[in-house]
Amino acid sequence: MQTITETPRSLAVSFDNSYAHLPERFYARLDPTPAARPRLIKFNAALAAELGLDVSGVSADTLAQLFSGNLRLKGAEPLAMAYAGHQFGHFVPKLGDGRAILLGEVRDGAGVRRDIQLKGSGRTPYSRDGDGRAALGPVLREYVVSEAMHALGVPTTRALAIVATGESVYRDRKLPGAILTRVAASHVRVGTFQFFSARGDVEAIKQLADFVIDRHYPEIKEAEAPYLALFRAVAERQARLIACWMHVGFIHGVMNTDNTAISGETIDFGPCAFMDAYDPAAVFSSIDTAGRYAYANQPHIAQWNLARFAETLLPLLNPILERAIELANEALSAFWPRFEQHWLSGMRRKLGLFTAEDGDTQLVRGLLEVMHRQQADFTLTFRQLCDASGGQQFDAAVRALFADAAVYDEWATTWRSRLARESLPASVRAESMRHANPAFIPRNHRLEGAIQAAVEHEDFTLFAYLLRVLARPYEDQEGFEAFATAPRASERVLQTFCGT
Repeated sequence: MQTITETPRSLAVSFDNSYAHLPERFYARLDPTPAARPRLIKFNAALAAELGLDVSGVSADTLAQLFSGNLRLKGAEPLAMAYAGHQFGHFVPKLGDGRAILLGEVRDGAGVRRDIQLKGSGRTPYSRDGDGRAALGPVLREYVVSEAMHALGVPTTRALAIVATGESVYRDRKLPGAILTRVAASHVRVGTFQFFSARGDVEAIKQLADFVIDRHYPEIKEAEAPYLALFRAVAERQARLIACWMHVGFIHGVMNTDNTAISGETIDFGPCAFMDAYDPAAVFSSIDTAGRYAYANQPHIAQWNLARFAETLLPLLNPILERAIELANEALSAFWPRFEQHWLSGMRRKLGLFTAEDGDTQLVRGLLEVMHRQQADFTLTFRQLCDASGGQQFDAAVRALFADAAVYDEWATTWRSRLARESLPASVRAESMRHANPAFIPRNHRLEGAIQAAVEHEDFTLFAYLLRVLARPYEDQEGFEAFATAPRASERVLQTFCGT
């Protein structure tokens, strides 16, 4: 790797690599594997500006060299992070960044530390039998979905760049290779704590916990029991995150503990998908054969993952194991009520309810039940309810989504009685609902079409259209109505794939 020793002023980045200052058992220092013929596919100029990276006047070729890892910005300290994790319930004591390199950390315009990481940048000491590379298709998927999640208001990692490597990778067939530049508040996971817990390295667990508190939760540094406060803070963020997923019909697909970010961001968009017809048991991931990470299971799995996190913190909670377990279980028990509060609050907004009544949970679940029975589209149903909230005369579009509209009519009678007890004018209510119910999500068939066009024909037109539309998901966009429609039976995507 070449190093830019005299960084052009427009490329100057102030790296502040706090993770690299931890002991070296936390990571392995190494450079990315050079890419043969890097070519810039996409660069997120808006995100670059947030990070203080001014690329005006910088050529696409130079950006391709930088974000393939062929050139290193001055101040970067490349490393692969060590972590373990439960994968589909089975513990693997050594996973780590098998195909990713953390270049370093920068402070964005708000002074928040952000990791810049290359994904698909070659083998590392954690690669095992993998090639350390990424195929273009999964890189395009992560770029689109992570940026869509950001626009939807869901906490998430971001995508800064896609670079084609000019090399092939081999999965079920030969595919073009690519590298994604990912930006995150940090890449510390539950699995990072598990790596040291499995080795009985309490000193490292404490160092990691202190690092996380300093970086993500500085408000708890002076707490009477800071490590218990850390667990509660992480659990709170997970409760909010999973509720956000449920509100937009998102199914992560691989909720392993190594994909549970301590920062509370969505991380890893391998076999993820958004539901079309509502089904609480929906699973798309080709590797989730038992439905462990089905849509409705996600809050339960989040709580399970948090229990694994709590186990790693036990030595820090209390020197007496029984008391430490007691404290951890007490804190863990708060997750479910907090999730339900976040979930119900968001569902109220989706239904145009701005006050709380005891029967609201039944009202929401009643709608979901009839949507499931009638296979009504999740996103379209809630979007059409925005207009329907104005009165029965606006029901035609939402009724058309139900095979038997009478079941919707029955539910809507109860809903309108509930709306009558709200004080906001109908027009204000409908507009507020439009900010809670997206018109556009990354429809699986549209995303697969964009990926296929890019991989098979190097045609990135659909990819560009998706990014344009999904940047404003809550707005009706004239000329792009087709991107909001549900797939025809022949267009349905039944499985998604991890890409490793």
